[in-house]
Amino acid sequence: MNRSAKSAFESYNEIATIRIELVDSDPLIWREVEVPTSITLKVLHDVIQAVMGWFDCHLWEFTIGERRYGLPPDEDWGTEPRFEAAKVRLRDVVSSGSTTIDYLYDFGDSWEHRLTVTNIRQGDPDRSCPRYVGGEQNAPPEDCGGLPGFYEILSAVADPDHPDHAEMVDWFDDYAPDTFDDLPIKYTLGRIANQRNAVRVRLAKKKATPSPD
Repeated sequence: MNRSAKSAFESYNEIATIRIELVDSDPLIWREVEVPTSITLKVLHDVIQAVMGWFDCHLWEFTIGERRYGLPPDEDWGTEPRFEAAKVRLRDVVSSGSTTIDYLYDFGDSWEHRLTVTNIRQGDPDRSCPRYVGGEQNAPPEDCGGLPGFYEILSAVADPDHPDHAEMVDWFDDYAPDTFDDLPIKYTLGRIANQRNAVRVRLAKKKATPSPD
């Protein structure tokens, strides 16, 4: 069936698998999620923030092909023209095969993420989505100077003889690079999923209601 010819119910329950990787991280920091293709790119931004543990306090943008998507002009401090992410749905910018999306968070620290969207399919209408699937390695703390700064801090923390060792240990507090708690991720994604439930129920009822003769 042509994707544009799908019913509203089918389109709303279509999902995709997305692998999110923090570019140039070593060992690789990654997450995998299942998301509805009906979500806007703004909601996809919210999903990325949740699974990576970012705090959504910096500017951000998506790049898909040669187009950029981000905040509305009155909220965007940059000068580059961008399409408004809240007005574009994921299904409108992905193909049926594999689609690569670049996501940049914090134009100062430049956290570059590579998203690979695959396996577009009909989801189970009784299963909440977006849904966390898995991941490895804790994402860096905010405002630590990007990956170069992050790895410099890790080196200082690991070396008791480093002149900044005590300061960096205090700043990192209980941060552990190799482990993270996925419960906040599941909670936040569950909250996003719950916001979609009312619409999904209405579409399901509409689909089940026979049309008048």
